[in-house]
Amino acid sequence: MVPAWLWLLCFSVPQVLLEGQPAELHVEVPENYGGNFPLYLTKLPLPREKTEGQIVLSENSNVMAEGPFAVDPESGFLLVTRALDREEQAEYRLQVTLQTEDGRVLWGPHSVFVRVKDENDQVPHFSQAIYRAKLSQGTRPGIPFLFLEASDGDKPGTANSDLRFHILSQAPAQPSPNMFQLEPQLGALALSPEGSINLDHALEGPYQLLVQVKDMGDQASGHQATATIDVSIVENTWEPLEPAHLAENIEVPYPHLIAQVHWSGGDVHYHLESQPPGPFDVNTEGKVYVTRDLDREAQAEYLLQVWAQNTRGEDYTEPLELQVVVTDENDNAPVCPPRGPTISIPELSPPGTEVTMLSAEDADAPGSPNAHIVYRLLSPEPDEGAEGRAFELDPTSGSVTLGATPLHAGQNILLQVLATDLAGAEGGLSSTCEVTVLILDINDHAPKFTTSQIGPIRLPEDAEPGTLVATLTATDADIEPAFRLMDFAIEAGDIDGTFSLDWEPDTGHAQLWLHKNLSYEAAPSYKLVVVAHSVVNLVGPDPGPGSTATVTVLVERVLLPPKLDQEIYEASVPVNTQPGSLLLTIQPSDPKSSPLRFSLDNDTEGWLCIGESSGEVYTARALQGAQPGAVYMVPVMVQDAEEPGLNSSVTLVLHFLEAPPVPALPPAPVPARHLCTPRQGHGIVISGASGDPDLASGEGPYSFALGPNPTVQRDWHLQALNGSHAYLTLGLHWVEPQEHIVPVAVSHNDQMWQLLVRVVVCRCNVEGQCLRKVGRMKGMPTKLSAVGILVGTLAAIGFFLILIFTHLALSRKKDLDQPVDSVPLKAAV
Repeated sequence: MVPAWLWLLCFSVPQVLLEGQPAELHVEVPENYGGNFPLYLTKLPLPREKTEGQIVLSENSNVMAEGPFAVDPESGFLLVTRALDREEQAEYRLQVTLQTEDGRVLWGPHSVFVRVKDENDQVPHFSQAIYRAKLSQGTRPGIPFLFLEASDGDKPGTANSDLRFHILSQAPAQPSPNMFQLEPQLGALALSPEGSINLDHALEGPYQLLVQVKDMGDQASGHQATATIDVSIVENTWEPLEPAHLAENIEVPYPHLIAQVHWSGGDVHYHLESQPPGPFDVNTEGKVYVTRDLDREAQAEYLLQVWAQNTRGEDYTEPLELQVVVTDENDNAPVCPPRGPTISIPELSPPGTEVTMLSAEDADAPGSPNAHIVYRLLSPEPDEGAEGRAFELDPTSGSVTLGATPLHAGQNILLQVLATDLAGAEGGLSSTCEVTVLILDINDHAPKFTTSQIGPIRLPEDAEPGTLVATLTATDADIEPAFRLMDFAIEAGDIDGTFSLDWEPDTGHAQLWLHKNLSYEAAPSYKLVVVAHSVVNLVGPDPGPGSTATVTVLVERVLLPPKLDQEIYEASVPVNTQPGSLLLTIQPSDPKSSPLRFSLDNDTEGWLCIGESSGEVYTARALQGAQPGAVYMVPVMVQDAEEPGLNSSVTLVLHFLEAPPVPALPPAPVPARHLCTPRQGHGIVISGASGDPDLASGEGPYSFALGPNPTVQRDWHLQALNGSHAYLTLGLHWVEPQEHIVPVAVSHNDQMWQLLVRVVVCRCNVEGQCLRKVGRMKGMPTKLSAVGILVGTLAAIGFFLILIFTHLALSRKKDLDQPVDSVPLKAAV
């Protein structure tokens, strides 16, 4: 019997071992860690008591000699010594053991699972750098005609490998910039609804799409890659089929070709249905076959429908219908060789250059008329009005050569050649052979500026170097990007290097910059001749005038505003100063400066006036309301007469003084003068001299001013002639003809008196003189005598008329009183 302590020991030892054995550690290390190494990962559960032994780290039971992991014996930390790559190894299973030098295990082994955390360090890659696809006119919008493929080396199923496709650009952008749409997740390229509307108006050349694939799903960040899709717009060859006539029980190899359909777009799968069901099929090339012999008596006609579909079974367009009529005739149609790769022909190749040699085969007996095949070119058809064809075909040999009509770079042409047996005689069968020809681009177009004349561009002469003057744009009609690279140079008009050009060869734009300081005196204008030339050697004629542009630059002189000798002009004025008194003169600081033009900016009271060219400030009217001790400020605007845009301003300050006593003098009468109206430019000279010798004594000029009456100032105009006389004229075009008394105030040597000028205003005659009233001439009748004479004359005429009518009346009465037989008879006519 086993002792109880032995059973207890057997059950407790495993329990202790299980409890002492630590669980497996899980550690995560970031991929491509960019920090310092070693990188401490986690502390290992080593025994606390220090034992003399060494820590052994192994992977998959193999001791790691120079692996990426290590254990720090002092701290017991597991560390990594270098960066890890998840794509190289995604996880590590390590074992840590504490053992003696002779290999005896003191502790462990303990498992550590290290997982390398995926980082987005892999860039997506397209399966192709350049995709080439064909898009046929008539394709439905939204039906994919090309599927893009891309891969990402990051962890599958994560955002790092979640790819999205996008269209970055489309060239050219005509007739619509959004001709295509790209399904982001599947990479399915299809025609957009807008592109479907404009596809018939699309350019003949191919479209080039720049597409992008980006990881991280719809997040803004992530790696990306680009690829190019060349989409060739080809003519819609999905045309109605003529009815097919098949002989019954014809003994030919089956399946037997009866028709040819062709979808000229990209990858296409053809699908056929027959009503009623019949032995017909369509292959990947669009050839419609009958799979066994037909019995006209069982079924005389079939209606076939053929669909062109993409790889997902979606219809590119509406199906074509083919009516099959079963006849009693036996025949075999010629069979064209399989469609080969695209044939490339350089642009501007001479006529007669061989393109291809067609060789169709006929299942009929060789050498018989049924196998005698002749060829006829179906497409492309010659353009309307063209003198020849783009391609020529030998009907016997099937040789296709270039014709007289030139072809253009980038054209992708589908040649359709009809091969007919029976030597083309009526009743023969035929097939359509197809060859794709691509016209390669050569550098035969020189760059041309969009605008040949730029400017004139005005630059101030103080413009800083580094100023952008103009941007020139040139285009190149070539298709190949390498042929569109261009350089720019200033050919003429800039000897001193005042300007410089900056450009990128692939942009077609050049920026003209100011390189040095300008000087109006040295060069008031520039005519810069800029030339654009192709980086690659040009084939064909030399560049024409379109490769040259002229930039006209006008240098504008920088002018300073007028400068005056003072910033503030002050004058002391008595409040009784008379109108027309000179207060002060505003003068420029430089007497030799250009003429100036003066004006009052804000004379609120209307007391002042200023000479427009002289700068002399006068009183315009009496200073009514001005108080002694008050100050009146008026801004004065000063402009350069030659450059009105150059101006400055000064302030006019008037200090009003108390009026000095003025002796009251009686107004001096002035003899009457005559002026005619409407105004004729005449006037009256007024002398300022007074009869009083006290007033007229002394030297100095006389000042003249009209009286303060507003009506007088409106109707009359007074202008000083010299220091002693003034000139009085009409102020209005029309003044009422009558005698006027015009008061004129005269000032001299601080003394003032008033002149009353009598002016008789009369009407003007044709000679500009006064029209005087003429008196009555002697011997001429007055109005009363003229009326009396007229009345007497009329009375006399009336009296004579009465006498005449009375005499006639009496004579007629006498004739009536006589007997009838005494009246003489009138002579008969």
